[in-house]
Amino acid sequence: MNPMDMMQIAGRLGTFNQQHPKFGAFLKAVAAKGLTEGTVMDVKFTATDGQEYVANIRMTAEDIETINMIREMGRKN
Repeated sequence: MNPMDMMQIAGRLGTFNQQHPKFGAFLKAVAAKGLTEGTVMDVKFTATDGQEYVANIRMTAEDIETINMIREMGRKN
């Protein structure tokens, strides 16, 4: 990834964390519990018109590995 893109993403994440401080706390609580294979993650979006989009993922070992890789990338920056 281009270093300039990484810097832009880091800045955006900082802004996101400032605007949504409870989300970071939520992620830390989930991480403290520990992701295990078979854990189900539910995601729901509600559009401004009220339409809802819902999905869920049953975590696999590969999913957890990907999340851990992303987590490690965040620690390096």
